[in-house]
Amino acid sequence: RDFDDLMLNYLTAVKDTKRSYERDVRCVKQLRKVFSGKAMSEIGARQLWDYQIKRKNDGVKPATINRELAFLRSAINFANTHWEWDLKNPVVGRMVSDPNGERDRWLKPVEAKRLLKEAKTSKASHLHDFILLALNTGSRSGELMNLEWSRVDLTANEIYLEAIHTKSARPRVLPLNQEARQALIGRMKFRAEQSPDAPYVFVNRRGQRITSIKKSFRTACNRAGISDFRIHDLRHTFASWLVRKGVPLLDVSRVLGHSTIKMTERYAHLEPRESAVRVLDSQDSGHTPV
Repeated sequence: RDFDDLMLNYLTAVKDTKRSYERDVRCVKQLRKVFSGKAMSEIGARQLWDYQIKRKNDGVKPATINRELAFLRSAINFANTHWEWDLKNPVVGRMVSDPNGERDRWLKPVEAKRLLKEAKTSKASHLHDFILLALNTGSRSGELMNLEWSRVDLTANEIYLEAIHTKSARPRVLPLNQEARQALIGRMKFRAEQSPDAPYVFVNRRGQRITSIKKSFRTACNRAGISDFRIHDLRHTFASWLVRKGVPLLDVSRVLGHSTIKMTERYAHLEPRESAVRVLDSQDSGHTPV
């Protein structure tokens, strides 16, 4: 078995069922630059190390390299489980260590206002509504890009995500606040004027589903003076805002659709501590204020 056979067969097998298919295709493009034409038996610890070095030299962050390696690991496991290919899996235990730990990037409200202001003037008419909706629902990019009007209920102020639409493969309901409603109403007006029959919320003037906002998003961030900020960080911003407002982690976990609250504990350090230290104000410390 060679690498190209594995990639072709795996992508074909998961195309209609894997929610991260478009991202997987990007992973394959990078992996092919190093492993294309090689037999799977030739890919071992040394080859994976060389791949990691190459990607680091390309300026790629550890999380991205690990995502690419995790895709290769999943493809090998899939082939072994479903096709009995009996391949060794050299990826296991060889992920890149990240000295910076888990990413903790989110926007302050004043930064978000600047970003929304720049998005409003963008040539990509959908960008403002996308950012506004992401900031107020915590949805993943793919969940919004694939959102259909049939799953939007402005009467009940809810968005319905079925299992096939979520990363955890579990259905969930997203409550809508006024800001999120505003974003959807903006998309509704666009649809009525440009593409009344479009089934998706985020479409272009021809009614075709928008699949990427990377370029316009990066431009808006640059103009707003916001650096080191990714589309997925809008979700982190939503969660961070909730926690800082005192919303319990369990409630935040449910809205985000985390499979366990442990995943939400990454935001625990943002919980307000003011009430904790105020208890000292009422005690008689015996110290005279200076």
